Amino acid sequence: MLSLNRVTKTYRVGTFGGKELVAVRDVSFDVNEGEVVSLIGESGSGKTTIGKMVLKLVEITRGSIVCDGADVAGIHGSEVKSYYRHVQGVFQDPFSSYNPIFKADRVFSLIRSEFFSEVPTSEWNDKVDAALRSVNLDPGQVMNKYPHQLSGGQLQRLLVARALMLDLKILVADEIISMLDASTRIDVLNLLGDLKSRGLGILFITHDLSLGNYISEKTVILRRGVVVEMGDTDKVFGNPKHPYTKILISSVPQLHKKWADVEAEMEARVGSEAGVCLYHKTYRPTNVVSDGPDDRPAMVKVEDDHYVGCFELGHGICQL
Repeated sequence: MLSLNRVTKTYRVGTFGGKELVAVRDVSFDVNEGEVVSLIGESGSGKTTIGKMVLKLVEITRGSIVCDGADVAGIHGSEVKSYYRHVQGVFQDPFSSYNPIFKADRVFSLIRSEFFSEVPTSEWNDKVDAALRSVNLDPGQVMNKYPHQLSGGQLQRLLVARALMLDLKILVADEIISMLDASTRIDVLNLLGDLKSRGLGILFITHDLSLGNYISEKTVILRRGVVVEMGDTDKVFGNPKHPYTKILISSVPQLHKKWADVEAEMEARVGSEAGVCLYHKTYRPTNVVSDGPDDRPAMVKVEDDHYVGCFELGHGICQL
C-alpha cells in the first residue's frame, strides 16, 4: 500500500547553502494494509523527516514514495487533496495541533469545509458522533470544550477521529504518545491496534523500543538517516545482528538491574562483536535487497524477513 524505495533527503546548509546535509539516505521499506511498522531511532536519526516526506510536508531529494500505485512526489494541485483523503498524520504534541482560541470541535469543521461541504448538517453530526465513539470519546464531553480543558490523550484521540472521517488508508503516527502519561499511553496504543484490525496501515514513529515491540509486526531501525536493521519485530528484537540495534536494546531500563551493571554488560557484548560484519561476511548476490551508495548492496538477508546493514569500519556508512 505504501512503499519507500531508496528515499534520500538532503538539505542545503552553511553560508549561502554551500554545504549539503544528508538527513535520510537510501531508505527502503513497505507499510501494508492492516500492518503496523515501527520506525525506531534516536533523536536526529531522520524518523520525523521520513514521516514528513510521506505526508508531503517535505520534498524528496531522490528515490520514490509510492502509495496505491501513485508516485507521491508527482502529486500536485487538486491531487494533493485527494491524497490526504487516504494519508493523514498525528504528531507528538497534541496541543500544538489546536488553536487555543477555538473550541476543539473546530478540527472537524475544517475537515467538513474541505471535504464534506455538501453533506447535510444532520448527516454530518451523525458522522462526527460515530467517529468520536469509535475512539472511545463521548461527544458531549469533548465537542464544546477548549483544548486546555481536555487531556493530551483526549486531544490525540480527537485527531485520530478527525483522520477517520476520511477514507483513511495510511496513518503516520509520529511520537503520538511520548507526551502522554503512562495510564493514557496504553489506551492510545490499543486504539492503534484497533485501527490496524480495521485494515489501516500505520507508520509508528518512536524512539521507545518497548512501544515499538508492543504494537508492531515489522520494525525498521534507523541510525543517522540510514536503515541498519529491519524485519519481523520478533526477529529484530529477539535476534539483533547490528551492534547499534544491540546497544538500543541493551539501553532499555530494566527494573531488576542497576545502571552500572547494564553499562558493563553492554560494553562487553558490543565490543566483542563490533568487528564481525555480517554484511561483508555473508553477502552473496542472491541476498541483495537494493543497491546502496557506490553500487554496494544496502542490506543483507540474515534470515527470513530479517535484514541487516553494514557496520564494518572503513566500509559501510552505518558503522559505529
